[in-house]
Amino acid sequence: MSPVIDPRLGDVEDDASSTKARSLYSLAGNMLAEISFPKLIWSCTALFILPGLLLGLTPLVASAWVGMVSRKIVSPLLGIWPALVLVTVLAIGLFGIRSLLRVAESSFWSLNSLAVEPLYLFFREGLRHLSETLLQSRIEGSQLAVLRARTAGVAGIVIFALASMLLIVAWPTSRWLGDFTDLASPGQLISVALANSTVLMAAYLAGAAVIWAWADATMAPPRDFREFPANLQVVRTWRVAHLSDIHVVGERYGFRIESGRAGPRGNMRFNRLLALTDSIHRNDPLDAILITGDVTDAGRSAEWSEIFDALASYPRIAERLLILPGNHDLNIVDRANPARLDLPTSPNRKLRRLRFLSAVDALHGERVRLIDHPRRCLAGTLSAALKPHRAEMARFADLGKPRLSGSLDELWSMVFPMVLPPEQDDGLGIILLNSNADTHFSFTNALGMIPVEQVRGIDIATAQYPQASWIIALHHHVIEYPKMAKMLSERIGTALVNGNWFIRRLQALGGRAVLMHGHRHIDWIGQCAGLSIISAPSPVMEAANDADAYFYIHTLALQQDGALVVLRPERVDVDGQTTRE
Repeated sequence: MSPVIDPRLGDVEDDASSTKARSLYSLAGNMLAEISFPKLIWSCTALFILPGLLLGLTPLVASAWVGMVSRKIVSPLLGIWPALVLVTVLAIGLFGIRSLLRVAESSFWSLNSLAVEPLYLFFREGLRHLSETLLQSRIEGSQLAVLRARTAGVAGIVIFALASMLLIVAWPTSRWLGDFTDLASPGQLISVALANSTVLMAAYLAGAAVIWAWADATMAPPRDFREFPANLQVVRTWRVAHLSDIHVVGERYGFRIESGRAGPRGNMRFNRLLALTDSIHRNDPLDAILITGDVTDAGRSAEWSEIFDALASYPRIAERLLILPGNHDLNIVDRANPARLDLPTSPNRKLRRLRFLSAVDALHGERVRLIDHPRRCLAGTLSAALKPHRAEMARFADLGKPRLSGSLDELWSMVFPMVLPPEQDDGLGIILLNSNADTHFSFTNALGMIPVEQVRGIDIATAQYPQASWIIALHHHVIEYPKMAKMLSERIGTALVNGNWFIRRLQALGGRAVLMHGHRHIDWIGQCAGLSIISAPSPVMEAANDADAYFYIHTLALQQDGALVVLRPERVDVDGQTTRE
């Protein structure tokens, strides 16, 4: 006898965090209801107040040290002991000041990623969505690009005004010269430090908002591919299966966070996708199989286990597979509760990173190489870079103690970009980026940011192979497509904050590079500022359990003049699930 409520079909609990089943406002209301206030207070203290204090104290401590050293130098006392005291103060101070400046820099960028960038992005995208919704019936063709440019400019001006007002309010309380006697009044010192931090971040936000808005407003508008080239003089071609947003779950009948019951249950569709890709490869070999992020639904061990179990039956797929991290692989704190905060003392965020590195090492660690920034060249493989850290990674994964992870944060930042070099000087190379912004909050997990160091890594790799063509792969979409967004949740929490800057930095590669990304779950092929951009649909997320889905195999062609062009893609349909597992 079948149960009244078939557990294999799921229930309303599976839709708890689904943007397909619930509105952004409903999810926000649930988030407020589920917030743990002790965790919220601790998180705000660790993520905002403490970095703010450290940043604001830096000029006070530095000026106090300079003042003390100056007094020692001009002191009328003579003799060996005053000289030794002066040397000791200088030595301790120089070491301490360097450490203090590193802490201040870290605090600044932490506040920037947690508060400044999201504020600008939310305001810009919210204003764009509001204007597009109100003027939808009157927007045609190129008018959409004009509207987006103008709303970006308005967003920059408004944020500049608000940040300037905050700066003016905080300025009277700030003070930039300190003395060690300030320690006698810790309450007043904390107040001054927080005011200093507010002034610094407000000044940065005011200036950055204007610069970002100008960059957004003057960016060349993207355009759709209207016609794929034909009858070309082609030197060689490469076939690349572009997958994204697989969202493998760890339970046989589990549903994905975002799709809930609107998507397929379990991983049977992923298994059929692998079988289909393997069959295609046998008939017409693929040069690479690229998954541009969100390989897992929440970065859990059980999900990675499912992936390795599935790939074990398809070794030809595994040896061509390349993956990069998506927000679901790194930034999901709790699958069931988007209100949950990842406390700074929690090991889970670092564990998700280590799980990803371990998976990449097993899949293609011997094939991809890292960047040696000081020497400006490609370094050794990822596997070679991880080898000295394997014991430390294993201990941390087993025990989760912060004291066991001294070098793991630096390890994470040094592995991107990963580079699959071209097989010959004029071959095709693939560069894998991490475009995820740091976050400790599931509700804001999807924001993106490309660090400057990764762009410098692209410059180094492409300069080493000046005749090669490149796929530059990341998770987040670099530009808003020339089409209307249906819901605010589609754009406000998913954007790449510095996407326009990123495109401008890559313009020199126009004609030699193709950008491939995922994240939005929909397909789009177009161009912007001379760069070809390909967005991958999700063969899982956007189709109900019994509906068909699809992905594309792209053919990239090298012309005789050295230009890389995108030919008409091959659509591959993945059948829906018609029977129960």
